Amino acid sequence: MASSSTFSSTVADAPGNLHENPPYTPFFGYMGVAAAQIFTVLGAAYGTAKAAGGICTMGVRKPELIMKSVIPIIMAGIIAIYGLVVSIVMGAKVKPAHENYTLQKAFSHFAAGLTCGLCGLGAGYAIGVVGDAGVRGIEYQPKLFVGMILILIFSEVLGLYGLIVALIISQ
Repeated sequence: MASSSTFSSTVADAPGNLHENPPYTPFFGYMGVAAAQIFTVLGAAYGTAKAAGGICTMGVRKPELIMKSVIPIIMAGIIAIYGLVVSIVMGAKVKPAHENYTLQKAFSHFAAGLTCGLCGLGAGYAIGVVGDAGVRGIEYQPKLFVGMILILIFSEVLGLYGLIVALIISQ
């Protein structure tokens, strides 16, 4: 009967090293890819819908301001592009476990996807709330436009931070 130390050293020396590269390893990498895209799209969709509600309400009374008020919707759409970029970059890095794709790499891709996705979700939420209130406000006070744009930029940057950190983590 072989001792447990002999068994563990035999398993550790086996090709593919099942402790570091189990067959389910790519699942976590692909979950990161999916999380980046899913959460950023949810944020972009919420931001678009919320800002569009404000534009429709404001457009009833002042239709000449509709085109000027589309900026929050454009900025919300950019959030989804951040998730797309991270998903494409990370999707190319995910490999089968037997091609030396370790759990550490898989978990880093998972964390990167969550980072980008959840930052995008928060940024989309912020853009929606600011866009809705901002376009309703410029209906009554046009001087609010510059302030709304500045707040939208700061909201958008939250998603950009998530993109940058995700690309660094996924290295």
